[in-house]
Amino acid sequence: MDSAFIELDRVEKVFDVHRKTGFMRRELRRVRAVDSISFTVARGEMVGYIGPNGAGKSTTIKMLTGILTPSGGRLRVAGIDPSRERTRLAHRIGVVFGQRTTLWWDLPLLDSYRLMHRMYRIPDARYRENLDRLVELLELGDLLDVPVRQLSLGQRMRGDIVAALLHDPEVLYLDEPTIGLDVVSKGKVREFLRELNAEHGTTVLLTTHDLQDIEQLCSRVMVIDHGRLMYDGPLTGLHEVGDSERILVVDLERELPPIEAPAPARVVKVDGPRQWLAFPAAASAAPLVARIAAEYPLVDLSVREPDIEAVIAKMLHSLGDTTDPPSERATA
Repeated sequence: MDSAFIELDRVEKVFDVHRKTGFMRRELRRVRAVDSISFTVARGEMVGYIGPNGAGKSTTIKMLTGILTPSGGRLRVAGIDPSRERTRLAHRIGVVFGQRTTLWWDLPLLDSYRLMHRMYRIPDARYRENLDRLVELLELGDLLDVPVRQLSLGQRMRGDIVAALLHDPEVLYLDEPTIGLDVVSKGKVREFLRELNAEHGTTVLLTTHDLQDIEQLCSRVMVIDHGRLMYDGPLTGLHEVGDSERILVVDLERELPPIEAPAPARVVKVDGPRQWLAFPAAASAAPLVARIAAEYPLVDLSVREPDIEAVIAKMLHSLGDTTDPPSERATA
């Protein structure tokens, strides 16, 4: 396995932002969106790349694809400098931006795929094989003749994933691929990505605000904040560092005193027959559920995952983070 299929070494990205401050006067601010980030991703890894809004996630992805040029440092994808050889790299990567589409808005879905066929010069036999396989796996067969503008968000997202994979990319960048999707659509996308990685060894770098995306797909997670890499390791380690909690919502047959849960679980709210119990996010819910089911008249229960922003905030607080806002220098 290539230990450095994706490699960033002290990569930086600085933007010059002009702001009008008065009549005939402007202020220049230098905003450091990515601040000396270094990491490697091995071929075939699925890695979550998470952080608050404005942390630098999308900027990193855009540098990895060659859309943006780094202000400093060294960046390589499959041995290629993205900003210098963007066209060559394009044949080896796939990109899905959740809030933007690569499909042609007024054309039927199939016409967009035919254009991709020509743009990437995909051999005819391989194109037909890939299209048939991807359309079947993502259940798009009945939608190929539908204009993209008439697709639902979930349908369009699955259509974008097919477009990104028609040319057999070695690495897939996913920027919020499940944003706005319903539970069923999210499940289909996640299952497809698992199969893609297992069967084809596709390297996946995933940015998301949905913690379940990370839990179900990635064995490794990186946290970026204010342009700096703050954590790189397993998701369980992130929970442990941040001391984050999940919530077990329990519906009982009747109103009862607070459930006597084994530590460290604890009741945090009671409202009639419904009770909320907090427990460490790194722990399994199974023993707690089994205990409650055996000792209480249970009707229903559900587990609520911690908000990813809250997990990151707790992690930064526990590390004693004193990170300043993105560095700026103002000049008249």
